Amino acid sequence: MIQVREVTRRYGAKTVVDHLSFTAKPGQVTGFLGPNGAGKSTTMRMIVGLTAPTSGDVLVNGKPYVSSKAPLREIGVLLEAKAVHPGRTAVSHLLALARTHGIPRSRVDEVLDLAGLSAVAHKRVGAFSLGMGQRLGIAAALLGDPAVVMLDEPVNGLDPEGVLWVRNLLAGLAAEGRTVMLSSHLMSEVSLIADHLVIVGRGKLLADTTVADFVTTEGVRVVTAVPDALRAVIASPGVTITSTGAEELFVTGASARQIGLAAATRGIPLFELTPQNASLEEAFMDLTRDAVEYEASR
Repeated sequence: MIQVREVTRRYGAKTVVDHLSFTAKPGQVTGFLGPNGAGKSTTMRMIVGLTAPTSGDVLVNGKPYVSSKAPLREIGVLLEAKAVHPGRTAVSHLLALARTHGIPRSRVDEVLDLAGLSAVAHKRVGAFSLGMGQRLGIAAALLGDPAVVMLDEPVNGLDPEGVLWVRNLLAGLAAEGRTVMLSSHLMSEVSLIADHLVIVGRGKLLADTTVADFVTTEGVRVVTAVPDALRAVIASPGVTITSTGAEELFVTGASARQIGLAAATRGIPLFELTPQNASLEEAFMDLTRDAVEYEASR
């Protein structure tokens, strides 16, 4: 578990993180989102003791990260995939980390295989592609078999197979009861991976909620051979019905359940009854519109 408790970080007169509190819980993937300059990287650095809070505190599994005698076993972290000496091979990099924690060579081989790097284990990291570097960073994060995993932009540079691998990997870790925290600008991927969302802007908490609650239903798409009959049945104050095709209606103000029950009572056949949700990207943009620090001209 990661607990961020009333954390503030200032650099001179600039407040980068402002009284931020949230919890990343075991058994779920927490998406940590925010525009550029929102304070995400600073927060993640404070979680693992690379930056000290001006006030407040952060706990990893109930204690400060810096007090852990075996930090790789507490939390696996990927903050910067390129933070590896380019002259080292993948296996030598992981062995160096393993020896600081008494982790056996067999575990190094396990994570290399898990990350799909066994064939290039003895290749120098400086010759790795961006995607291979990401895989090595994830392998290093998993080396200590930690209860908490925190990854910053883990799918950056990965091909579609690699993206799917990360998606399944994180879902599997959460299913094992581990705490998984993911920061990414790829909203489509976060919507597929995350169970919970923590969204920040200008250092402050903007939302702490589930994906289902954050992404609202915009309306219901209905397909029927008798749209006029259905329209007459469900028409009421507060319900808006528009036609999107010869047999298609788009309904707002009534749920799919209400529409389905109304159609059933009149024997109206429905071929499709689909809630239309706003995308995570749309909801995110709406929420953070006033918290964007760097905005391009339109």
